[in-house]
Amino acid sequence: MSHETFLTHAIDLALTHSADGRNGPFGAVVVRDKQIVGQGWNQVVSSHDPTAHAEVMAIRDAGKQLGTHQLKDCTLYTSCEPCAMCLAAIYWARIPTVYYACTMEDAGAAEFDDGVIYDELTQPWAKRRVAGVNLLRDQGQAVFKAWHKNPGRVQY
Repeated sequence: MSHETFLTHAIDLALTHSADGRNGPFGAVVVRDKQIVGQGWNQVVSSHDPTAHAEVMAIRDAGKQLGTHQLKDCTLYTSCEPCAMCLAAIYWARIPTVYYACTMEDAGAAEFDDGVIYDELTQPWAKRRVAGVNLLRDQGQAVFKAWHKNPGRVQY
């Protein structure tokens, strides 16, 4: 199968699962060895989960199917350029390549504008719209110290 075939599948997922207007028009598939190993579509509204973006859902599905949290040998195909959250998930999953159809500008024109998030990420906490308050750092660091000493930990 070609890159275009996998990307068409992601676009078809977006079209099919947004047809009733309840979820956003986004779809994604994860591919390994020319086989789809995970797929997802936007389920934010239907699942009441703001993190249920197509790419995140496809990554979750692939992780379950493959029994791993690292998808180093996979490729992601998505109907639209990933938002900041999805891009972070792609990095955490170690996916090396992403093919996308629509751009961030296309999404913005369709009233899915993530520009404010990208702008906010460049600001220190004191200037962001969401307040960030640092408390109980010593207790929090104790968890990291315990984790570091745990010989059974799985690093990711």
